[in-house]
Amino acid sequence: MNNLEFKTYAITNEIDLNKIAVECGIKKKYTWEEPLILQDAVLGKIIGESPGEDEKVLVFSFGSIVFVNSNQKHTEILMKYLKSIKPEIDIEHYDTFKDDYNLHFTEGEEMEFTDSYVQIPDKELFYAELISIIIAKSVALERIEHQLVKILDNIEGKIDNLEKGKLNIGNKELAKTTSRIVRHEYNTIAYIMILDKPDITWTNSEAAHFYEKMSEFFELNDRYEVIKSKTEILKSIVDGLGAISHSMRGLFMEWIVVILIVVEVVLMVLDLFK
Repeated sequence: MNNLEFKTYAITNEIDLNKIAVECGIKKKYTWEEPLILQDAVLGKIIGESPGEDEKVLVFSFGSIVFVNSNQKHTEILMKYLKSIKPEIDIEHYDTFKDDYNLHFTEGEEMEFTDSYVQIPDKELFYAELISIIIAKSVALERIEHQLVKILDNIEGKIDNLEKGKLNIGNKELAKTTSRIVRHEYNTIAYIMILDKPDITWTNSEAAHFYEKMSEFFELNDRYEVIKSKTEILKSIVDGLGAISHSMRGLFMEWIVVILIVVEVVLMVLDLFK
């Protein structure tokens, strides 16, 4: 195994790995914890030619795709193939959330992490797998962070209306906003599985050390905690908006009742004068 080049894209929230496996004739049931690896003859069948040296594609259930030693042509063919299975994938903008990384083997040198590559002294196979998992999670987090910003912008508009005394949020709109926050939280915790470690890290101390070091370098846990905190704040804000909205409706109904009582009294007085 030579030096490896990784290109990663976060293209959707969820990918059904078992559906792809059936399409590719792979007789295996996949869980969220493991990626679907396309290589050799299976990958060649998709791209229409023999894969390059050490070329493979890892598809993750949380919507990230990692291309190892792939060229642009093969990447675009694979994206079109995935869209035929999951039509909602936007292949026109598949590279909106992406990252590039490299693995360099340098015998006798110490392990070194940089923004563009990691240097390792030996050619253990688990390095490539763990790098793929880390950068797949990192790019998926970037996509989630972008979605969080959009939710925050939407909430900010409602807060502006509140400051102007114009808040009037219907139950349907509140439910929609809440569902977006819950979906965002579910995508972050359930699909990306930031806190879960690959199986090999439980049996191989060297793999565990590398995974922890690289996770720390990409700040996966810190970014996850920031997203989690912001999500909790969003939920609190929505709860507050809901409480205020319901109070305003209650106050409005009270005024309606008072007005009806006044009208009834006026009508009674008019009847007396008649």
